[in-house]
Amino acid sequence: MSSSREGGALAIVLHTHMPYVEGFGTWPFGEEWLWEAMAGCYLPLLELLDGGVPLTLSLTPVLCDQLEAPGVAERFATFVGEVRRYTHDEDTKGLRGSGHETLAREVERSWGDYERALARFTERGGDLLGTLARHAQWTSCATHAVLPLLATDAGVRAQVQTGVEAHRARFGPDGWRGGFWLPECAHAPWLEPLLADAGVHATCVELTNRFGLGAREHLRPLESESGVTLVPVDRATMELVWSDGGYPAGGSYRDYHHHTVHHHNPWGNDGEAYDHARAGALAREHAVDFVARTRERLRLHGDGLPGGGLAVCALDTELLGHWWYEGIAWLEAVVEECSRQGLELVRLDDALDRLEPASFEDGEELENREKWEASSWGQGGDLSTWSGPRVAGLAFATRAAELQVVAAGAQAGAAAVRELMALQASDWTFMISRDLAVPYAHERFEGHRGGLERALAEGPQASEEGLRNLAAYADPAALLAP
Repeated sequence: MSSSREGGALAIVLHTHMPYVEGFGTWPFGEEWLWEAMAGCYLPLLELLDGGVPLTLSLTPVLCDQLEAPGVAERFATFVGEVRRYTHDEDTKGLRGSGHETLAREVERSWGDYERALARFTERGGDLLGTLARHAQWTSCATHAVLPLLATDAGVRAQVQTGVEAHRARFGPDGWRGGFWLPECAHAPWLEPLLADAGVHATCVELTNRFGLGAREHLRPLESESGVTLVPVDRATMELVWSDGGYPAGGSYRDYHHHTVHHHNPWGNDGEAYDHARAGALAREHAVDFVARTRERLRLHGDGLPGGGLAVCALDTELLGHWWYEGIAWLEAVVEECSRQGLELVRLDDALDRLEPASFEDGEELENREKWEASSWGQGGDLSTWSGPRVAGLAFATRAAELQVVAAGAQAGAAAVRELMALQASDWTFMISRDLAVPYAHERFEGHRGGLERALAEGPQASEEGLRNLAAYADPAALLAP
């Protein structure tokens, strides 16, 4: 249905994902990443979501697998209440003893963040996934695989169908309206019929290389031949936040990379002692700027588009509060500024209900889709982050493993399918390409590669115990179907 609204709208899509680290590795690489994201991002974000703010929340099945794993609530509480309580005390003593009183006071103040997170967690009965359930709108594939890099339709089908069924099983069949996040925004036209077969109605795509940065084509959804609505993310809007010179680089914000002995962060990006009040003021300034620039973009380029255009700002949820400490404060201020400046903030599903997408017959730029190259929101807008020279060996090994499992047919068994899905996760190649915990990424990849070899050798009776709760809803039949 076309909309008669004018002035355009903003949809903020929060892609919420964590590689499966629960039970795999300890500080500084391993499951502490999950505990930190829970304390610094997910629990604080709930305060905003519970207030009814129209944000679009996508939860990956692999994150849900971890939040649903046995013992997670107890281990998180222990990490915060014992480990982080101790490390804050130790760093405070060390800084104060060496004459850095201002830094010591900041570490003391920051302990309150963990204390409040634990209180929120306890108030919700230690069930973070259950409290997120009412906000979970979009899902993704089973283990965050870069789908255009998979070797077979069967491999794509298994990843997509497992993700959809996991979402329905956890959150109910009626709450999902067909929104599906393509991991890394990695898209190729040949995927669309497979998505449609799984019940997907809409997905976000990165088309900056096709249309150019700031083009008006990024402000209107497209309807593919298979019926899946492709929603371009608006890089011009996103780069205000997510780029080398984006808001998080502001000098007053807390420096994520400069830390104490126990990985606390009492410095600002400008090298000075962190000042929480000053950083909060900057977050509010940046929220004013973000909304004003988004309104101007829609005014200049949304004229004549249904509803005045739709700017989709898609962000990794973990950027907010975890990587960018002030990110949730900024987001809260954006919500307030949208109301003050008269910019409509809308859930993506609601926007798609009322907007008429463009068809691929509407313009010359949309023709010859068979020539469209695979795209992503990674560096260069292509797939090189997950398949380039540094990780080509892993990419080829994963494809070979997929062909091996498909060839094994019914003899592969559930353990082999789950190990394959673990190999297919985009996280390992991303870490290596970006020099983030490279030894850990190699260790995890080789561990699952060896696990797959053992599972194939043992057949359908192979033990799944070592996989913990990873890909808990995996269905071997989806991979082996014709």
